[in-house]
Amino acid sequence: MAEGEAPLSANEYIAHHLQNLSVGSGFWTIHLDTMIVSGLVGAVVFGLMWYAARRATAGVPGRFQSFVEIVVGMVDQQVRDTFHAKSELVTPLAITIFVWVFCMNAIDLIPVDFIPGLVEHVFHVEHFKPVPTTDPNATFAMSLTVFLLIWVFNVRYKGFFGLLHEMFTAPFGPWLAPVNFALRLIEELAKPVSLALRLFGNMFAGEVLFILIVLLAGLWTGLNWGSSLGFVGHVLLSLGWAIFHILIITLQAFIFMMLTIVYLSLASESH
Repeated sequence: MAEGEAPLSANEYIAHHLQNLSVGSGFWTIHLDTMIVSGLVGAVVFGLMWYAARRATAGVPGRFQSFVEIVVGMVDQQVRDTFHAKSELVTPLAITIFVWVFCMNAIDLIPVDFIPGLVEHVFHVEHFKPVPTTDPNATFAMSLTVFLLIWVFNVRYKGFFGLLHEMFTAPFGPWLAPVNFALRLIEELAKPVSLALRLFGNMFAGEVLFILIVLLAGLWTGLNWGSSLGFVGHVLLSLGWAIFHILIITLQAFIFMMLTIVYLSLASESH
């Protein structure tokens, strides 16, 4: 909010923080903040992991190398326990999903006014929504990528005609082929929708709660939430929810990763 302007009302404040920085219109609208932040997070996080891999030692590992090895080992074990076919893609994909989604979720722990205020001060941009996973476009883009991989795995492991046979004969046999196909179609379409909406719904709800805590801090301190003391007040009030929210952002990243592994495992197995 620029100097000299009247403070935003509660409704205006909420709407201000839930609006994306966009270009274009209609179907071709692009949310620049989502693309910029998700790209920066990916470049920084995976750049650091690449750096750790390049400097990895066979002797006593450093702290960061140990942390990366723990994460990679945990994800690799989940893939071994869940995915029973042979594929060199699943483990790197699962690591990418877990780490990237977790780090994008973790931006929600930064005070809600900090990044938008910084961007507005430096670049004079009025709206900037910093958490990519609170944007359904980002979560659906990831889930549709998984959806395409599911069909690629289906064709790879079952063959085109084997997939058609399964779609029309399982689970009720060839005499109920239309029913089998309808059920399979619903099942497959539900996968990307459930993946995207679960992640988006949980993260969006968390973002709204942080915004409401800011408004509560303004009422509690009697100060405008854009002031310095008001900012300190809402940080203190947000601390309790932020500690609990750490579990949510970790769980949502883990669920997205595990469901991806399960869906790819089902696609590689025949009925």
